[in-house]
Amino acid sequence: MPKAAPTLTPVALLPSLAPLLHEWLPRQRWFAGKGRPVTGFSLTSVTELLPGCLHLLVRAEQPSATAAPDPGDVYQLLLGVRKVLPPPLAPALVGHASAGPLTGLTVYDALQDPQIAALLLERLRTPGRLGPLRFGCDATVPVPAGLAPRLLAVEQSNSSLVYGDTFILKVFRRIHFGVNPDLELPLVLARHGCARVPAPAAWIQTDRPEEATLAVLQPFLRGSQDGWQLALRALAEQRDFTAEAHALGRATAEVHTALAAALPVVTLGRPQTELLATAMRERLEAAARAVPALRPHVPGLRAAFDAVTAVCGPRPAQRVHGDLHLGQTLRASGGQWSVIDFEGEPARPLTERRRPQPPVRDVAGMLRSFDYAARTLPQAPDPGHTQRAPQPWRLEWTESCRGAYCAGYAAASGTDPRDEPELLRAYETDKAVYEVLYEARHRPDWLAVPMAAVRRLAGT
Repeated sequence: MPKAAPTLTPVALLPSLAPLLHEWLPRQRWFAGKGRPVTGFSLTSVTELLPGCLHLLVRAEQPSATAAPDPGDVYQLLLGVRKVLPPPLAPALVGHASAGPLTGLTVYDALQDPQIAALLLERLRTPGRLGPLRFGCDATVPVPAGLAPRLLAVEQSNSSLVYGDTFILKVFRRIHFGVNPDLELPLVLARHGCARVPAPAAWIQTDRPEEATLAVLQPFLRGSQDGWQLALRALAEQRDFTAEAHALGRATAEVHTALAAALPVVTLGRPQTELLATAMRERLEAAARAVPALRPHVPGLRAAFDAVTAVCGPRPAQRVHGDLHLGQTLRASGGQWSVIDFEGEPARPLTERRRPQPPVRDVAGMLRSFDYAARTLPQAPDPGHTQRAPQPWRLEWTESCRGAYCAGYAAASGTDPRDEPELLRAYETDKAVYEVLYEARHRPDWLAVPMAAVRRLAGT
């Protein structure tokens, strides 16, 4: 790190970092602005987190995808600075600075540096402040010193460090300002004794330029298996999955019951229900404009949303998971299911993700996940392609899992989601429309999977 620490301000650092980030940032899996050029950067926060490690909040400026002005997404970066990068850290290289206060130094992704990752855990063990950063912890959850770190290789919208197979640190990459439900809800559930969700042990937040959650440390459920992989394995081995689905339904209901006991429950009347249906219709129209294959099914899909308001008696709404599917669940070796990742759909604003909603929304997300699994048979990729195309398979497996999941939910909650068929169908339809748009943009070979659901839900 340069000795002239006072020069490490956002204005001074930008000439050193901007040329490097132009090349490096759009290549990261968690960069949300793919397909649009980056026109510039601004640093909203700079903190020397550790010796040789800068903590940055960087705003990437890009042309707006709509007519409305786009302020740009904010990303959290932990950048190490060295004169020479040792060979084991070569994959972490960001670039060599040729201007500004870092001239002549090598910049790299510090989360890939075991030494810095170990020091970061030590900082998490001590609550307090460092500039705009706030370190908090649950004093009842001891975090041992000296746990060896390893960065998980499979990343999506965040980065994760596992410490000694005991704790896992989720580092949010794209930062949303406000109260993050991925810290808020697990804390609430832990305080109300819900064992279905790993309790946060420590966390990092900031209040500059606004409040935001930056990272969360939780117990690492060693030996647990991802629900999606378990389902695919059962399909490949032609095994029944109804016992697991029933237990997962019970786990979902227990989480919903705990959230309803801990946080306010509201009643949705006709005006609120109409707003829900209107938002679904708007998302359908936008998706149909982007995906021509969806257009013939629009009338039938819109009918699913219209049916919600036709039978819109008062119904309760509460805090929910918001993005529940098999990949957000873990099953321990003893059969206990846990629910993880309460961040919600990252594309939606935090205010919307924190809004009370009917619990059936989570149920619909899981039912769609069973359908995805049953229709997904990986095949060898075609020459020159990296995507694996799915094909319909074992659709009766879907129906048995859907029924078992709803029965398990009803057994634990006393309320069967199938008793609200119009609302359940509407949320399934809304999710399928989202899936069509996602697959068309990112995995066109998979478009047949949600389109099969679209035909079923539209009655075509």
